[in-house]
Amino acid sequence: MLDREGFRPNVGIILLNQKNQVFWGKRIRTHSWQFPQGGIDRGESPEQAMFRELHEEVGLHPEHVRIVARTRDWLRYEVPDRFIRRDARGFYKGQKQIWYLLQLVTHDHHLNLRATDHPEFDAWRWNDYWVPLDVVVEFKRGVYEMALTELARFLPRHERHNRYLRGGPRTGREGLDQEQSSADMHAPFQMELPPGASFDPNPQG
Repeated sequence: MLDREGFRPNVGIILLNQKNQVFWGKRIRTHSWQFPQGGIDRGESPEQAMFRELHEEVGLHPEHVRIVARTRDWLRYEVPDRFIRRDARGFYKGQKQIWYLLQLVTHDHHLNLRATDHPEFDAWRWNDYWVPLDVVVEFKRGVYEMALTELARFLPRHERHNRYLRGGPRTGREGLDQEQSSADMHAPFQMELPPGASFDPNPQG
């Protein structure tokens, strides 16, 4: 289902824990990390699609989360031709997304990367809200930055402004230096892995 401009309606999910850290999933059999996301089926509202994708990709149900906020408008990114199926080239352009900010209101053990027969992720981790986006596939980084920036003001409590997007600090913001921020991204974590998950301490290989 594409709009007139060739963009497929889609939802993205930024999932917070009680420390305002965000869930990152490692795409299965790759070294690329991302937030949960997925297409909106015909007849679905964005919120219905969000809850469906939340269960399919990370095994959570509506009672496990609280909706904090969502983006006001669609955020778009184009997909390079080399990532588009040959039969879709020429009319498929990319994704337009409504992003949701959710807070987990249950324990980590409810996360399940194998809730369906077609898992999207094979590992996961919690990270600070503002982290480098160099582990995200390049053509998605702009929309990630827009979603994180728009939804940051809705964080449930005060969050340190460690704004290290795209590998560099923003001016006028206090935070960790880039070396420490990068080290945090690759530091070992103490966590309980959900069923079917493994932990990769070095996502860039």
